[in-house]
Amino acid sequence: MEHISGQQSHRLFNTAATRALEQLTAAQFPPHVLMQRAGLAVARLALALAPHARKVWIACGPGNNGGDGLEAAMHLQQWRKAPLVTWLGDEASAPADALLSLARARAAGVEFLAHAPSDLDQNDLCIDALLGIGSTRALQGHMAELTKQLNASAAAVLAVDVPTGLDGDTGDFSGADSEGATHENALSGLAVRARDTLTLLTLKPGLFTGNGRDTAGEVWFDDLAVDDASVACTATLLGLPVGRTRLHASHKGSFGDVALIGGAAGMTGAALLAASAALHAGAGRVYVALLDRNGITVDTAQPELMFRDFNNLDLKGMTVLCGCGGGEEVRAALPRVLAQPSALVLDADALNAIAKDEQLQTLLRSRGHRGRTTVLTPHPLEASRLLACNTFEVQVNRLRAAQKLADHFHCTVVLKGSGTVIAAPGLTPAINPTGNARLATAGTGDVLAGMIGAGLASGLPAFSAACAAVYRHGALADSWPVGIPLTASRLATRSAPQFARNLAT
Repeated sequence: MEHISGQQSHRLFNTAATRALEQLTAAQFPPHVLMQRAGLAVARLALALAPHARKVWIACGPGNNGGDGLEAAMHLQQWRKAPLVTWLGDEASAPADALLSLARARAAGVEFLAHAPSDLDQNDLCIDALLGIGSTRALQGHMAELTKQLNASAAAVLAVDVPTGLDGDTGDFSGADSEGATHENALSGLAVRARDTLTLLTLKPGLFTGNGRDTAGEVWFDDLAVDDASVACTATLLGLPVGRTRLHASHKGSFGDVALIGGAAGMTGAALLAASAALHAGAGRVYVALLDRNGITVDTAQPELMFRDFNNLDLKGMTVLCGCGGGEEVRAALPRVLAQPSALVLDADALNAIAKDEQLQTLLRSRGHRGRTTVLTPHPLEASRLLACNTFEVQVNRLRAAQKLADHFHCTVVLKGSGTVIAAPGLTPAINPTGNARLATAGTGDVLAGMIGAGLASGLPAFSAACAAVYRHGALADSWPVGIPLTASRLATRSAPQFARNLAT
């Protein structure tokens, strides 16, 4: 069993891939072996999380997830933890393995209840074994009621495999991606909010993006002694990037030139934040072309930044960051920006301008066809504009939305948000495990764009530069000193380069 800390990279599998692995495994082992392993793993983690627990309530669904809970109840009963089980199954229709675990729990003397315990707050631990990856529809009836009671309990909740009500593939609420789903019912989605989740056999992508991070809590993983190498993964969970040592015989030209184009009137701060992040993240030289004609020509706080007139700036051979604080003025600069630089990061107002202009979209697609490197860094609203949909359609399946954008524009896409998704044509998408709500403040997205730009300028491939910068950006927030407010300007100055050599593989 492993605690998923975000330090190591992991393969992620959606429901279809997990079912395929289950079928392959079923042909290799006798019946009930996987459920026995799963139930024992749940019981062991429950004991580790609440070693002094005297009462444990286990809510068990009608399928195999409920069977895992029944198997765990049997062990907890043998360990004198007085489990109470509410089982929603029917012996006439329950899976064979679940029936075997039911018989084992009964034989051990486990107490069964028709409903949740009347003294729910007297429990020391609650275990959610209702649905797991069987959560495909919005919760209703007794299932919904037990979910609400789990959430209302004062006891910590341990979810088995996937918290009930969470879609393990997407990180959204169950049923949110089904036909007829609406933004309103997705926002009011019901799911168990666990303190800990033990996911079994495979790691599921939905635990790490969208609503998954808030719903799953701390994630633990047990592969049940099954090798997943025979099944293709759906995504990867990023791990700590590998740092690169700078050679002593280096010079500023060794680490590339970054040109920042943005900062229309009243919005120069965004451009300066991105430029500062690129500088502190290791770019050799950083040029700033403000779109505000009356803008500053020197930043005395950062004299390393070199200000230039956009029309006199040679973009060839540079890594260009465009859009940060660009306003409407960025539209006129985009044809040249899309045509000339070999590497390009498009953010904020540049994305909004492209979303409204089919000619600019054609220019963007042609960059990919010509082998030019481009990274888009949209938040969900900007992504929805580029995809001509609404934010609900983006958020309901973030992996799908990011990959669709990457394939359509032939570029690397960083779909920001909880569990940022990085996608590129022909590559397995990645989900970032770092970051927290401290980043929900103005300018942190500009800092991320600057960090990606510095990675590109140093020669990293687009996907690798994006993955490394996103991970580092979030990790900075995770390690931020207590009592010191996180602001974008402070974040930019801490963006030391720790880029990976080959995260694309």
